[in-house]
Amino acid sequence: MTGPVVASKAPVKVNLEAGKDYWWCSCGLSKNQPFCDGTHKGSGMVPMKYTAEKSGDHWLCACKKTGKSPLCDGTHKSLA
Repeated sequence: MTGPVVASKAPVKVNLEAGKDYWWCSCGLSKNQPFCDGTHKGSGMVPMKYTAEKSGDHWLCACKKTGKSPLCDGTHKSLA
């Protein structure tokens, strides 16, 4: 695999708990977006550990092109 698959051209709103670790899917193959389900195995890609700094809603990237992984930075708006 040369790069991540675009799972969606919109971010995913999730409610996260402060201090808790989450594993963000960086390959785009997970069926449990935006979180890893292990589908990346054999792809050469690995999930990203993210520890929420505050509790509440977060917008996680699903296009996998963000410059602020795993948070959405609006890059999906420029995808064809």
